[in-house]
Amino acid sequence: MRKIINTLLAVVLFGVSLSSFAEGEININTAGLKALSTLENIGRKKAQMIIDYRESSGLFEAIEELAKVAGIGKKSVEANRERITVESTDK
Repeated sequence: MRKIINTLLAVVLFGVSLSSFAEGEININTAGLKALSTLENIGRKKAQMIIDYRESSGLFEAIEELAKVAGIGKKSVEANRERITVESTDK
C-alpha cells in the first residue's frame, strides 16, 4: 500500500512540475532547444533557429526582436508574448 501511495505521489508531483514548466516564462536569451520548443508555433527547427540567431547576433533586447529570426513572424511573437522574457544573463 505504501508503495502505491509513493508511486501516485511521484506521478502527481511530476505532472505538476511539467505543467509549471510548460506554463512558465521562457527567457529567450538563455533557453535551450527543449524549452523553446514548448512555445506556440515553435517546433524544434524554429527553436534551433532562435538559438542560432542568438549566438550569431547577440542577446535579444526586446521580445519583438524575436520576429527577426527567419520563419518567426509577429503573429508567433504575439501568441507567445505572455510566456517569453528577454532577461540579461549578466545577473
